[in-house]
Amino acid sequence: MARKQGKQYQSAAKKVEARDYLLEEAITLIQKIKFAKFDETVEVHMRLGVDPKHADQMVRGTVVMPNGLGKSKKVLVIASGDKQREATEAGADFVGGEDMVNKIQSENWTDYDAVIATPDMMRSVGKLGKVLGPRGLMPNPKTGTVTTDVAKAIQEIKAGKVEFRVDKTGIIHAPIGKISFAAEKLIENASTLISAVIKAKPTVAKGKYVKSTTLCSTMSPGVSVDTTPFSVKAAV
Repeated sequence: MARKQGKQYQSAAKKVEARDYLLEEAITLIQKIKFAKFDETVEVHMRLGVDPKHADQMVRGTVVMPNGLGKSKKVLVIASGDKQREATEAGADFVGGEDMVNKIQSENWTDYDAVIATPDMMRSVGKLGKVLGPRGLMPNPKTGTVTTDVAKAIQEIKAGKVEFRVDKTGIIHAPIGKISFAAEKLIENASTLISAVIKAKPTVAKGKYVKSTTLCSTMSPGVSVDTTPFSVKAAV
């Protein structure tokens, strides 16, 4: 059963036209129609013309937001020896080895936003798939979260590194900052994300790759965004 929307949401929705907006217009509109009393997160949702059930059509990657995300991410590092000290010095919020693996297994502990692991710990970290996998937290070499350079990985995540991954319905969901950001900063972050997703197009993907792109804040209605300019840039 659909949730009944409140009067403020309905009022905001009336100000959104049924058309594709240029990114700059969409950002300005989202900031104009906001009504929540907290600093909402602004998100981009991209519906892609891929079938993620096939490994060669999986779209995933990472991108560092040039203007950050407006919140400091809590980072867990699972490492051994000197790499634990390196992680602590680099600003990791939680650092450990087998003790952290055991804590996650026994307590179903997930009070962190990102997990980094050194390659030598992946045999143990592999046991955490049922806990970390569904939350998109499983360390992966492709996203730079399985690495010996833990300091660099921590710095990137703290600076606003975003991992994007198409879900089983073919949609990518990713944050691009806070509604309180200057419009120019949100535009730059959104452009960075959209461009990265378009560049990650699988070679086997046929037909229209970006079917639709929607911009919204936590509480606001969605605004459809025209990504044609980005697709043209990628093709050049």
